Amino acid sequence: MQITKVITAFLRHKGKVLLLQRSSEVGTYQGCWAAVSGHLEGDSPLERAYVEIEEETGLNAAQLSLVTHTDPLEIMDHGIKRHWRIYPFLFEVEDETPRIVTDWEHQDWRWVEAAELKRFATVPRLAETLEACLEQEQHGRR
Repeated sequence: MQITKVITAFLRHKGKVLLLQRSSEVGTYQGCWAAVSGHLEGDSPLERAYVEIEEETGLNAAQLSLVTHTDPLEIMDHGIKRHWRIYPFLFEVEDETPRIVTDWEHQDWRWVEAAELKRFATVPRLAETLEACLEQEQHGRR
């Protein structure tokens, strides 16, 4: 199976995490909830995270601060024959009242408590990916 490299960027504001519902226009996981994500192209994972955040939410780097990131996670999805290598990030949204403007990739969004992720139909292992970021934050690593 070919490895597909992607970033996953969690945005947190006032203790809640932004979830985005994938539209019917995307190639995989239509209708599932996710964080900001995108294929890792020629740039670094962090650079790609900032690009995807702006494209998918309208928020720019000046409105964010990087909290932490983790080592890549390997996720196998045998149902669609994909091996994902996920580069996870956690950002804090600094704006008092951030204005989220989604693009064609998403049909809905909402701020939720981290513990609520389990109630949503998400992309594979989203809660586990967030947990890895939160554990990294507790250990004080960026």
